[in-house]
Amino acid sequence: MTAAARVLGRLAERGETLAVAESLTGGLVAAELTSVPGASRSFRGSVTAYATALKGEILGVDAALLAERGAVDPEVARQMAAGVRAALGTDWGISTTGVAGPEPQDGAPVGTVYVAVAGPSGVEKISALRLNGSRADIRRESVRSALDLLLSELRENARAQDTEQIGGN
Repeated sequence: MTAAARVLGRLAERGETLAVAESLTGGLVAAELTSVPGASRSFRGSVTAYATALKGEILGVDAALLAERGAVDPEVARQMAAGVRAALGTDWGISTTGVAGPEPQDGAPVGTVYVAVAGPSGVEKISALRLNGSRADIRRESVRSALDLLLSELRENARAQDTEQIGGN
């Protein structure tokens, strides 16, 4: 079973929804998710904000942050995930931003990637990646990493909910 199928299965079990904000992956995360039959039960849609300005205009990433640090930044990834979650009205949002090459961007070397997750109850996680390989390799690994980060958070969130229901802290 693919990571996308596991993510969508977990979301469907919980009755939750997902939206994706993509930059360097250019729609590959959404394509991976929609390749799974029944994806529409949980996957609402995506925003491919490839241009830096769109990250602010559509996803609500802080313009001063983009001007100061550029698009390849962990806080930008966090704001993209939160922004797509809000824009598309979903329980979960994930994002990808980084440099697939062939040239560095915003002072960041090729292979610098940030993926982030935003979810219910203030859940926000960011993963910093330093990837090697071709442009295609970096983009493919970014997709896998974004889905794995979400799957990890879904597991953690489920454990926290189980603890609350049992009466733990």
